[in-house]
Order: sequence, then structure tokens, then C-alpha cells
Amino acid sequence: MKILYAIQGTGNGHITRAQEIIPFLKAKGELDLLISGNDCELKLDHPIKYKFFGLNFTHGKKGGIDFWNSYKKMNLRRFFKEVKSLSLKEYDLILNDFEPVSAWAAKLNNCKLVSLSHQNAVLNDASPKYNKHLIEKWILKYYAPSKNKFGFHFTSFNSSIFTPIIRKKIRNAKVSNKGHYTVYLPAYNHDKIAKILSQIPIVKWHIFSRETTSLIFKKNITIYPVNEFDFIKSMASSNGVLCGAGFETPAEALYLGKRLMVIPMKNQYEQKCNALALQQMGVPVLKKLNKKRIPKIAKWLSSEPVKNIEYRDTTEDIIESILLPYYNETILPTILS
Repeated sequence: MKILYAIQGTGNGHITRAQEIIPFLKAKGELDLLISGNDCELKLDHPIKYKFFGLNFTHGKKGGIDFWNSYKKMNLRRFFKEVKSLSLKEYDLILNDFEPVSAWAAKLNNCKLVSLSHQNAVLNDASPKYNKHLIEKWILKYYAPSKNKFGFHFTSFNSSIFTPIIRKKIRNAKVSNKGHYTVYLPAYNHDKIAKILSQIPIVKWHIFSRETTSLIFKKNITIYPVNEFDFIKSMASSNGVLCGAGFETPAEALYLGKRLMVIPMKNQYEQKCNALALQQMGVPVLKKLNKKRIPKIAKWLSSEPVKNIEYRDTTEDIIESILLPYYNETILPTILS
């Protein structure tokens, strides 16, 4: 069985999930990897056969997506050229994690594609919905289209939605409480974050920023460049995590039993929906980060973390269940003949 695994390269979450899934795909057949996008700090530990620009969105400095800059950087002619250039004839199955080039190539050429992503769970009728930003919802729906969809969410809302895949480095991390708080808000400038959080001097803050390549010390604040080792170490030994309403980081904080507060990115439908799901679980949500929110952040410091969150390691079972129909279709006829 020959499989193409296509991964979205915008955001670290897709990469961390792929690292866990790839070994199980390799055990099932011959595997090639495709990645598009270039907005993540983490790298795959496996060779990549196809590398495309894809479609990227640009973060602003004040908590949201900069749609104007995103549009200016989005080369649709190049994207359509990439879609047209990708031949999928040799593959028995394309497994897609919100990757647009392979999704549209498969749709136009009627190839077998299964979509496995958090975005599918967000769009699923069973999950919590934010009833505004309909344009962003439309983009999410058609960015990487597929008929066969499975998803990941904080809760398994129905049979096609799985709980999060927690990377082994998190599962194996030594959990402690050294009193600091880990902060990851990539849509905000780290100077703005530091200026606001410095108003709460009673605790230490570890801010992780894409805008620096070296450590910066400011009184009770340490600003770190984003890297996997330091981030996991900080989060596992923290008293709490303040982050965007993405998927992987909040899920990992819940798994570690940490106090959690999230701030959804502006103009980001997916994060608005995530915030609703987390709010239903008891996680406090801030609309934005500014001085007016300092009392709420201070109150959160003494709150209790969400209890009884157990995310079992079901990665192998998920891959088995998804691949079984296609495995039977391609392998069994060969054996029986």
C-alpha cells in the first residue's frame, strides 16, 4: 500500500501531530510526505518528498490575522500551478492534515483522500460553534476540501471526532510546579505581552516569542525564543499556561493538569470555536490581552485547574481504523489472487 501523508506547515501543531502519526503509517506501507507552508519553528524528523508554498496566513502584532498582508503574500497563480503539478496516480491513499495543495489536486483528479485534522472537528455539526465570522468559516471549509473527514477535539463529540494526540515528549515529561507561568501568544508582540504581565509582579512569567533568537530578561519576566525543549520544560514545570485558543498547546496543558487560560486570535473562526469548547470545560477565556484584563488574569492565578482530563494514547487505533478499508481494498485482492 502506497500512502501520501500531506501536512500543513503553518503552525507547530500539525508538525507535532505528524511526528506521532508517521511511524504508524510507515508500518502500514510505503510512505511519502508532503508539506506546504513555512510558518512553524519545528521540523519533521523524516525526509520530505514534496515541499510547496501552499497558502499561508500572516499574524499581526495585536492578536489577530493580518488579512491584508496575507492577501498580498498569497500567490494564487503559484498555488494553482502547484496543484496542477502534483501527480497522485501512484498513491493508493492520500491522508491529509489540512493541507490545501494535495486536497485540491485530489479533488480535481478524483483521488482517494481522507482528511484527518482538528479543523474537521471544528466544522463538525456536533462541536460548539461560534455564530459570527462566516467568511472565516467558509475559508476553513474550502481551504482543504474532502468528503471523508475525521477530526480531533478537546472532547469526542461523536464517533468521527477523536481526543487529542499528545506527543510522547509531553507524555514522558517530568511534571512539577516551580511557580512560574508559561505564555505563548504568537499573534501578539512580546513587548506588549511583557508590558501587561509586568503589572502582575508577584509571579514569574516565561514568554515564548517568535521575534527573538536569544533570552531577554525583564524583572519578573523571561522572554524565550520558541524551541521545543525549553517550551516543554517550562510548561511541564509551570503553575499554569496562558496561550492562544489553538488546539495542541491547550490540549497539552490540560493533559499535564495545568491551570489554563486562553485568548482566541482575532478574525480566527477556528480559535473562537475552540474557546467555546474550552469554556464549556471550565477554562477561562479572555477576548483580548490589554490592561483592562489584568484583574481577570490575576484572579485566574488563584483558580483551580480543570480536573479529570485523561487523553489516552490511541494514535495506533485511530490510524488502524482509518486505513483498514483502504488496506483491505488494496492488499487483500493481491493476497487472494
